[in-house]
Amino acid sequence: MSSNPSLSRFERGRRLAARAPVPEGTFAVGAGLVVAGLATYAFQILAFRGLDKLDYGALNTLWVVVFVLAPGVFLPLEQEVGRAMAARGVHGLGGAPIVRRAAALGGVFAVLIAIAVTIAAFTTSLVSRLFAGHPGLVVCLVVALFTFGIEYLARGAFAGTGNFGAYGVSMAAEALLRLAPCIPLAFLAAKNPVWFGLCLAIPPIFATAIALRGRNDLMLPGPPAPFGEISTNLGYLLGGSLFAQVLGYAPFIGAQALAKPNQRSAVADFIVGLFLSRIPIVLFQAVQAALLPGLTSLVSAGRSDEFRVGVRRLVLLVVGIGILGVAGGFVAGPTVGRMLFGSKFNLGRGDVALLATGSGLFILSLTMSQALIALSGHAFTMYAWLVGLATFIVTTAVVSHQLFLRVELGSIAGALGSLLMMTFFFVRRVRKGVASGNLASLIEQLGYEPLEI
Repeated sequence: MSSNPSLSRFERGRRLAARAPVPEGTFAVGAGLVVAGLATYAFQILAFRGLDKLDYGALNTLWVVVFVLAPGVFLPLEQEVGRAMAARGVHGLGGAPIVRRAAALGGVFAVLIAIAVTIAAFTTSLVSRLFAGHPGLVVCLVVALFTFGIEYLARGAFAGTGNFGAYGVSMAAEALLRLAPCIPLAFLAAKNPVWFGLCLAIPPIFATAIALRGRNDLMLPGPPAPFGEISTNLGYLLGGSLFAQVLGYAPFIGAQALAKPNQRSAVADFIVGLFLSRIPIVLFQAVQAALLPGLTSLVSAGRSDEFRVGVRRLVLLVVGIGILGVAGGFVAGPTVGRMLFGSKFNLGRGDVALLATGSGLFILSLTMSQALIALSGHAFTMYAWLVGLATFIVTTAVVSHQLFLRVELGSIAGALGSLLMMTFFFVRRVRKGVASGNLASLIEQLGYEPLEI
């Protein structure tokens, strides 16, 4: 054990956490996820009510690009920083070199993407077609690349040092800071989507500053960190994360790409329907922790057979929530949509139910992807998401010519394709035998890995 008292406390904390009934920070992060989810819906409600449908669609183009690129590029970096810092902590080594090395890598990613986005914005019809003629939304996108990159880097450091309370604070603070300025914007009847775009792009930096207060164990000195220390499986994680985020938002991307000029206003209603269909994600995050104590105790006791039963129950929980979401979308989707988003919302119950079906299958695929990553199946996870994305593209190309129906069926087929592939790989790896360390990794993965709405 190191003689450094801060590191000694860190080691003792991790050992105590290993004996805790649930993974450390499960409830703190779960609370942050729920607060973030609720604040996200409030943001979307205010934006839809305040903006015309064309501008609301442009704002959510920004939203989708941000939440494809930010988690797609920076979430793998977060995961690797957390893994590397936790590994150092076990041996009493500080993680400051890890953070600096990851910051340099993330900065390169952000700069390259920002340059590509800027060039595309000024040399193509990107602004007029996707952002409804608002170049300020491109500026918001570039700013968001850096603010979210910093936030994900900090979250990786929080996870790697066991500061899961700060992790939860970061998520909740970001969503609340995003929502807060929207209230006066709504009161003032602001009609420019760029103001709402700034509400999306700027808060991560302030949320990170809030979460960092009082955290003195993130930048402890240690031996130099070569790129290899944070690049284990990084390529597979990057590919899998990007493919997953694209597939998650594929209905929106498909609708925007395929919509004719006279259909663009209707796409705004489709976006609202997509957010309504993702309400089960918030529900899943709220109740997921209920199963973790039992799974953790099975891992600790080395009872892998019963652990498989526990995972099966988790899958059944996801299936149950998905079915509830589909039924709720069909029965009450349009009514709830008009109650929350106003009378101008207009989307049929069948569309909401189909979107909910795709969202339910996507949640299930995410759960299986977490399981595969925990069992060191990073490459299989990436391949499965790629199969799902290809399935979406093929299905959308060959089925009905109705705009919404074709992307709805495509999202269902794509999520199902990924799910089947992941289930196959998961069952094959489990049958070969799973070490208790891998099982513990799965519990940790389920305990704090956020699912983006």
